[in-house]
Amino acid sequence: MSFLIGGRPLADRLVAELPSFVRRVLAEITSRVPEYQQLPREELAGDITRVIEQALRAFADVLRTGVLPTGEQLRFLRESAARRAEEGVPVDVVLTAYHVGIQVVWEALVPDARPEEVGEVLKLNALAMRYLQVVTPVVSAGYLDERQTIFDDERSARHTLLTGLLAGTVEASGPHVVLALHVPPHPDELLPGVDASVAARRKLRRLRTELERHSREPVLSSLGVEGGLALLPGEDLPLDRIVADVTRSAGVPLTVAAVAAPPSGVAAAAGLAREVLDVALRSGPGLYRLADVLLEYQLSRPSAALGPLAAVVAPLSDELVGTLEVYLRRGSRRPAASELHVHPNTVDYRLRRVAELTGLDPTRIEHVTLLTAALAARRAQP
Repeated sequence: MSFLIGGRPLADRLVAELPSFVRRVLAEITSRVPEYQQLPREELAGDITRVIEQALRAFADVLRTGVLPTGEQLRFLRESAARRAEEGVPVDVVLTAYHVGIQVVWEALVPDARPEEVGEVLKLNALAMRYLQVVTPVVSAGYLDERQTIFDDERSARHTLLTGLLAGTVEASGPHVVLALHVPPHPDELLPGVDASVAARRKLRRLRTELERHSREPVLSSLGVEGGLALLPGEDLPLDRIVADVTRSAGVPLTVAAVAAPPSGVAAAAGLAREVLDVALRSGPGLYRLADVLLEYQLSRPSAALGPLAAVVAPLSDELVGTLEVYLRRGSRRPAASELHVHPNTVDYRLRRVAELTGLDPTRIEHVTLLTAALAARRAQP
C-alpha cells in the first residue's frame, strides 16, 4: 500500500523531508503545550527530538505498508513515555504531542492532494486514526506503569518514615502536629444497594486530599475508613480551619484530637493524641486539644479516686444522668429544657431528684465541680 498525494508517494516524501518535519513538529508542540516550553533545551534537542523522529518514521512505515506499528517501534515509544513520567511531565501533555505530530503531517501534505486523490485522503485519515489508536494506549501504559512504580516507591518510603517516627527510632525533620481522627460512616455507606466499601474509600480519598491541600509537604498518615493518625508538618497551624475543611470534604462529622510534637517527640505525641481522642469521643464531634478535656483526661487515668467519684452519681438513672449532663453543659434550666425537649419544670424536678439521691445540688456552684468530676469518672469507667 502506498498513498499518493500530489502524485508522489506520501511515505517517500515524509522520509525525504524528515528533518524538516521533525523541526516543525517540535516547534508546534513547544508552541501549543506550555509544559514542553519548560523542558531543558538539551532534552528538547536530544530525547524529545529522537522520539518525534522515531514516531514519524513509524508513521511513514504505516503509510508505506498499511501495517500498524508493533514490537520494537512501540517499545521505544513506551520507554519514552516512562521517561516523561519519571520527569513529572503530565500524561495528557505526552499524549497531546503525538496528536500534534500527526496534525502537522496532515496539514503539510494533504493540501497538495489532487481532486482524483480525495479517496486517498479519506483512507489516509482513517489510517492516521488507527495509528493513534495503537500508539495512545501503549504510550499511556508505559507512562502509567512508571508512575505506579514511582508511587509505590514513594508510598513505601513514607510508610517506612511514618513507622520510624511512631516507634521513636527516627526524628522528624521539624515540628509536626499529630492528628488522631475518628471517621464515622458516610450516609452513602448505609444506603441499601450501595457498595459501602466504594463509598467509604471515596470518603477517605476526599479526606486525604483535603489534608494534603493544607500542607506544602507530604502528609504522613495511617488513615483508614474509620480514622487513624495524620502528621501535619509545621507548628501554629490553623487547626480549626483545617479540621472544618476536612470535615466538610469528608462529608461526615469528624472527631479530631490534635497534639503538637517537636522533632523528637512524634511518638509520644501520637500516643497522647490517641488518648485524647478516646476521651473526646464521649463528648461528640469536633476538634479537641488536651486543654479541652483536661478533667476528663485526668479522670480517665487509673487512680484510687476514680471509683469513689463515679459512685457519687451511681444512684442516678440514665434519664437523670442525661439531664444533669445537659444542664451542666448549658448552665441554665431553660436552654437545657429546650435541648431535652421537655418543660423547664421537668428539668427542675429532675435536678431536685439528683440532689436527693447524691446529696449534691446541681444549682449550687460549690457542688458543680464535684458533680462534673463524678460524671467524667462515670464515663471513664469500662
